[in-house]
Amino acid sequence: MQVQPYLFFEGRCEEAVQFYCDKLGAEVIMLMRFKDNPEPQENCMAPAGSEDKIMHVSFRIGDTTVMASDGRCSGQTGFQGFSLSITAANTDDAERLFAAVADEGQVQMPLAKTFFSPLFGMAADRFGVSWMIVVET
Repeated sequence: MQVQPYLFFEGRCEEAVQFYCDKLGAEVIMLMRFKDNPEPQENCMAPAGSEDKIMHVSFRIGDTTVMASDGRCSGQTGFQGFSLSITAANTDDAERLFAAVADEGQVQMPLAKTFFSPLFGMAADRFGVSWMIVVET
């Protein structure tokens, strides 16, 4: 069994996926736009005019597959109550990853040595997704 995160970017999915590809080395596995739905539905999640928005995308960051969508394209993301955690190979990698997710985002806890890691920090990216960067001991 696997549990995989599914993120709804409410209209900014393509921008977010490109950001993760550029900053975290993500690789897109599959992408489908609402206009490509083989079974168009009258009650489709996306409002009229959102045909080019992303209905479903899956992308890989390291060994993890993340799935996402533009959802209802409301423009109102609400990422609360969770964080995505990345285990960095070393402190240099942690600093690079932290700077990437914090770029135009918000530092929640600056990178620092902790009792459980040589370097740990938390930041929400520009889309509001919270990330924890940790170096394994």
